[in-house]
Amino acid sequence: MKIEIGESLFYSWLRHVKVCQIVQTNWTTSTIWELQHEDELQKIMNETARFFEENYGYKIYKKNASLSQILKQAECDVIGLSFHNGTENVYAVDVAFHESGLNYLDRKTTVMKIIAKCLRTAMCIYGYLDKKEAEIIFASPKVSRSILNDVTPCIKNMQEIMDSLSFDFQFRIIANEDFKKLVIDQIEFASEGVSDTNELFMRSYQMTKMFDGNKGDSGKAYEISDLFDKKAYTELKIGKLAQLVMGRLLTEGYVSNEEIKQLQGKEYSKKVLGLNFPALVDVDGSYDEMRYYKAPLKIRGKSYRLCSQWSESKGNNDRPYLLAWIENHNQKSK
Repeated sequence: MKIEIGESLFYSWLRHVKVCQIVQTNWTTSTIWELQHEDELQKIMNETARFFEENYGYKIYKKNASLSQILKQAECDVIGLSFHNGTENVYAVDVAFHESGLNYLDRKTTVMKIIAKCLRTAMCIYGYLDKKEAEIIFASPKVSRSILNDVTPCIKNMQEIMDSLSFDFQFRIIANEDFKKLVIDQIEFASEGVSDTNELFMRSYQMTKMFDGNKGDSGKAYEISDLFDKKAYTELKIGKLAQLVMGRLLTEGYVSNEEIKQLQGKEYSKKVLGLNFPALVDVDGSYDEMRYYKAPLKIRGKSYRLCSQWSESKGNNDRPYLLAWIENHNQKSK
């Protein structure tokens, strides 16, 4: 079986950084699936074809191609579904790895191909998954500045067209230094304790890090000082962020005994972290196990469990609270 390293990379990224419970590589449509919302999809196709031809001279769909032909050709490198606290998030990634830099024949063709891939994926998600919300990503580790300059406004245009049609698709390009910071570094941060032999990129990456002399005495992928660098966990879902960063600060003595007591109270946890449950519970106490992570935290010789009920929805976003809490402990550590 042919294995693409880019697909393996984003398979791990969706599983461990975006915390997707379902991830599939090489996602394609089936001829027996029923296509929904054909009229709306045709409108998307017509609107985007007209806009990009009139404004850029780009013919993003093949000449005389029908909607069904466009969607039959669709293939998404990696798709992930994340379920948390009653919400479902969809992530779709197309990744291209060209050693000498992203290039599909020429500059214009390359830009058109990126646009077409993103739009085709969006249409498939709505037509076959019945979802009007998703994060759609085109990623490549090496893209020339000229191509990025051409494609960036097009991504913004796609976003505006979809917004005007009442869709909530978020289109992104991840390339060059961002590819390292937002993908590879995030995987390194989230990979501690993961040992799935099916994840070829992560396993090979972990092997190379074994010989990295910059890990420090702790043997951890990230030292405590790194935990205060927001770039280190930009892409992490909030629950993973709480487990990896808050968990380390708690277990490595950066939180006072007084605050550990306060974090076991519902009122303080709500005020400081936005949680509806105590942030910490004594493993031997009485609590709703469904609301807490299974793995205990050893804090000053005593075992606790950390609350798992973190939210970052539009109406209830705990992320700013948690980031402020982390930064507050950064100030205390100085």
